[in-house]
Amino acid sequence: MTHSTPDGLAPQIAVVGLHGHGASHVRRVLELQRAGRARLAAVVDPREPGPGHDAHDAGAPWFPTLGDLLSTPSTHVDVVVLSTPIPTHLPLARAAMEAGIDVLLEKPTTASLAEHAELVAVAERTGRRCQVGFQTFGSHALPAAADLLARGEIGEVQGLGAVGTWVRTASYWKRAAWAGRRRLDGRDVVDGVVTNPLAHAVATTLRLGGATTAQDVAWVDTDLYRANPIEADDTSSVRVKDAGGRRYGFGLSLCAPERSPARVVVRGTRGELVLEYEHDRLLLRTDAVQMDKTYGRSSLLEDLLAARADDRRPLLCDVRDTGAFMRVLEAVRTSADPAPIAPEHVEWQGDGDERHPVVRDVEHWCAEVARTQRTFAELGAPWTA
Repeated sequence: MTHSTPDGLAPQIAVVGLHGHGASHVRRVLELQRAGRARLAAVVDPREPGPGHDAHDAGAPWFPTLGDLLSTPSTHVDVVVLSTPIPTHLPLARAAMEAGIDVLLEKPTTASLAEHAELVAVAERTGRRCQVGFQTFGSHALPAAADLLARGEIGEVQGLGAVGTWVRTASYWKRAAWAGRRRLDGRDVVDGVVTNPLAHAVATTLRLGGATTAQDVAWVDTDLYRANPIEADDTSSVRVKDAGGRRYGFGLSLCAPERSPARVVVRGTRGELVLEYEHDRLLLRTDAVQMDKTYGRSSLLEDLLAARADDRRPLLCDVRDTGAFMRVLEAVRTSADPAPIAPEHVEWQGDGDERHPVVRDVEHWCAEVARTQRTFAELGAPWTA
């Protein structure tokens, strides 16, 4: 396999993991291909894509494993997009970077803090770029929010938090063998609400508060629960203090009656700043100012391609900048198993694959965690008794 792009040739991209979220990566690469900005050089998945799959219809070469791709001398690849199970992130990203290929790696970065440290070491040793798929780091609302805080628009920051109240049905927990697991076949998975579906809430809030590396986090308290019959947490609160003394509170659940916009909330002495990160929407509320503005977003894949063309350009979500999030994941990984929520606090709705639990008043308690930076247990949420 060759790894240096000849002059004038569009970057050659391989997508690893085609079923599920990986299909959206294939579509994005094909959009770039139609614009002449990249080419889908190969796809990798144990299951060969059939007719009707974008990768098949585009005629992209298929390989069952990344090893098969890397050992094919005639196939040129510049960038690998990894949309694979969490336990595979480190070995696949390491193999790609050691082969001289830059990586876009889906979140969460790795399955443990030790694996994250190893991945950072590989990036530094090989000199390859590793962008992590926290799409919110590409939101133009994030630097705008940071600028408002730096200018003191809400006064002195008193606390940061995030609220995520989503719905996940039984089909979600059947999507893969590792879904809803803490460990599988002796390997860490950590597929819970804090570390996977609402990981963006955690990572974005920490980033806005200035915490990016593992060293930026002083301590983490977890308070984990589950209403579903799974190993991992689906309703949790997390409290964090960073090295500068700032406090963070995360109230997150997949057991709400309906999905609400996930949001970062920053309270100050003169007002409040809210970032609805799914929609790149920023709301500022003070006695003097009321602002509601929606921003654009940069693609992390396109940002990686731009950084390849300009060595001075930093990545929007460099693997090194996910260390603070990984401190939270590590606290979840090493915590006691999530406590089951007693049936009297849960109402089940729907049937079959659409069946899902609703934890009573979970929206209220999640909002309180974000507002106060206190855990469910500290607040006295009824299911913690």
